[in-house]
Amino acid sequence: MSGAALSATVRARGVLRDMLARPSGAIGLALVAFHLALALLSPWLVPYDYKAMDATGTLAAPSALHWLGTDHLGRDVLTRVMLGGREALVITGIATPVAMLWGGLTGVWLGLRGGWPDEVAMRIVDAFLALPGILPLLVLITVFGTGGEVLLPTLAFFFGIPVIRVARAAAHEVVARDFIAAARARGHRPFDIVRREILPNVTDTLLVEGAMRWSWMLLGFSALSFLGFGVAPPRPDWGLMVSDARVYMSLAPVGVIAPVVALSTLIVGINLTADALAKTLGLDRARKAVI
Repeated sequence: MSGAALSATVRARGVLRDMLARPSGAIGLALVAFHLALALLSPWLVPYDYKAMDATGTLAAPSALHWLGTDHLGRDVLTRVMLGGREALVITGIATPVAMLWGGLTGVWLGLRGGWPDEVAMRIVDAFLALPGILPLLVLITVFGTGGEVLLPTLAFFFGIPVIRVARAAAHEVVARDFIAAARARGHRPFDIVRREILPNVTDTLLVEGAMRWSWMLLGFSALSFLGFGVAPPRPDWGLMVSDARVYMSLAPVGVIAPVVALSTLIVGINLTADALAKTLGLDRARKAVI
C-alpha cells in the first residue's frame, strides 16, 4: 500500500471513530447500516413471495401469519416493506456518486476558471434551480420511460446541478489562497491545479454534500414511484406502496405507515450521519447551505 493510500485509510478510520463517538453519528450509521444489510439480505429473510396474492385475505390486520397484515391484493406487507428499499438504494447509490463526480468537477473547474464561462454556466444552473425540483424529472421520464436505465442518469444529472454551486463556492475559497497563485506562477496546468491543489481541499465539503444529496435523491425517487413514474408494479417500492395503500388507509393503515416509517428511518439515518460527518470534519453546514 502506498503512503498516500495508507494515510487516507488511517484518516478514514479516524473520521469513522470520531463519528461513532457522537450520538448522532452512532445512531445515523446504525440506521443506514441496518437498511443496507436489510436490502442485501432481505431476499433470503422475507416470509413470503412479494408477488403472492390471496384474494381471500385482502387488507388483513396484523396477525401471526402476516405480522404487518396484507394489502388490497392479499400480498404480505412485511415482505414488501423489507424488499421495498432495494431498487431505490441501488439506483440512488449509483446515481449519487455520479452526480457528485460530474457536478463537483464542473463546479471546481468553474471556480478556478472564472470569467465568462463561469457566468454563463451559473446562469444556466440558476435557471434549472428555479424550476420545481420534480418537474424536469417528470418530463424526461415521461418521454423516455421509467426503467432503471432512464431513472439513473436522469437522477444523476438533475441532482448534480446543485452540486455545481456548492463545489464552485468551495473552490472559490481555495483559489483565493497563496498556494494557488504560486502554482499558477510555476506554470502548472489547470488540470494539475484542480487535481493537486483544489480537490484535496474541497473533498470534505463534497463528502458531506454527497451524503445530503443521497437523502434528497431517495426522497425524489420515492416521490416518482408514488406518482407512478418510478418502480413499476408488482415490484415492491416504498413510494409505490404508499400510493397503492393510501386509498385503503381507513381500513388498513399499516399498509401506509410501514413503508413511511421505513423510508423515514433511512432518511433520518443519512441526515444524522451527514451531520456527524460535518461536525467531525469541522464544516459549518448551516453557513454552506445559504450559498
